[in-house]
Amino acid sequence: MLRPILIHPDPRLKKVCDPVTEFTADLRRLADDMLETMYDAPGIGLAAPQIAVTKRMIVMDCIKEGTPEPMVLINPVISWSSEDVSTYEEGCLSIPEQYAEVNRPAEVRVTWLDVDGKAHEQQFSGLWATCVQHEIDHLNGKLFIDYLGPLKRQMITRKMEKLKRERARHP
Repeated sequence: MLRPILIHPDPRLKKVCDPVTEFTADLRRLADDMLETMYDAPGIGLAAPQIAVTKRMIVMDCIKEGTPEPMVLINPVISWSSEDVSTYEEGCLSIPEQYAEVNRPAEVRVTWLDVDGKAHEQQFSGLWATCVQHEIDHLNGKLFIDYLGPLKRQMITRKMEKLKRERARHP
């Protein structure tokens, strides 16, 4: 089921999310809904708070062409970050049509649980590393624009406020 994506500014996007403690059929449904919503948007990552669920859960798939590789990461934690930095022009489904360059560690190692509560660990690089860091930031109430200077951040926020007003007038 497609879920509505919250648009910045929204106080729910700034909340630190709670860990997932129960691995139920509802959690699997949420994971399926998040993947469907992400692919439909279209995007390469989505965090639960973006659909107004304050749980530590993200989905991602950085394969743009070819066989999809959907991932569901529950309670993800970055256990290691490289000193090397990479710069990507990032965007966000909660900040549509706005992009900016963000510097992040080029590689990260992440531990997480899957929908059955089974532990996983993987090292990510390239776009996957950027995406997983961006989505984990969401779980901590942080948006990619928080890495920008105050003027650029305010300009984007004003554009999003205008977009929300327009959408409210013409649903």
